[in-house]
Amino acid sequence: MRRAIEDLRSFYGEPTGALVRRLLAKRLEDAWGEAPGCDVLGIGYPTPWLDAFVGARRVIAAMPSGQGVETWPTVGRNRTLLVDDKRLPFPAGSFDRVLLVHALEEADDPTLLLTEAVRALAPAGRIILAAAARGGMWARSENTPFGHGRPFTRGQLERLVRAAGLEPTAWSQTLYVPPWTPLLAMADGFEQIGRRVMPGAAGVILLEATRQAYARIRPSGATQRVRAENPGLQPQPVTRTLDRDAEPG
Repeated sequence: MRRAIEDLRSFYGEPTGALVRRLLAKRLEDAWGEAPGCDVLGIGYPTPWLDAFVGARRVIAAMPSGQGVETWPTVGRNRTLLVDDKRLPFPAGSFDRVLLVHALEEADDPTLLLTEAVRALAPAGRIILAAAARGGMWARSENTPFGHGRPFTRGQLERLVRAAGLEPTAWSQTLYVPPWTPLLAMADGFEQIGRRVMPGAAGVILLEATRQAYARIRPSGATQRVRAENPGLQPQPVTRTLDRDAEPG
């Protein structure tokens, strides 16, 4: 059973939820920026992050029926709607960007949900799966939305997207601080240290995937980003993370 919309809204209205929102938003900004000119679909409980895509042409928040839907301030073509996550009400290829947050962990059938998300993805589109990390402390805390349902490893997410016909192109982690109130003020320090010395302690994994991966090999053997034909869609090599401040390849 999915967490109720009231529980999710309450969590993100508290200081702990605000911290999660900020840290995850940084990773999404690193990956997509403002998504200029794109049609964006968020599935699960994505509204804490969708307002950042101010350059998008259209933003839709699709919330599963077992969870419930909330009113989200609409501007232009932005909307929220209640959906059956096994049969999304969108034509094939409708969205340039698809974001799944609090979607996979409590889905009755994660594979079917992702298959539907991929069906709605444009041929050159990009998708990000944000899920609770199996090895992190947040997956063990029932006081947060990440402590419910099934957490994932990076390998499990990679297999999931490949089974849906996609190729992983980039990944990142965040939320290294333990979910203990006295430590939350030190979250930024945990982020800096955790990426280097405690990668298995992250609370959230983000995996980006596309229908095709674009990569070029430098003479040194390192990979670099290659621009796709559509300048608004720039897949990243799988050997790079989503972090802007990651070590150079």
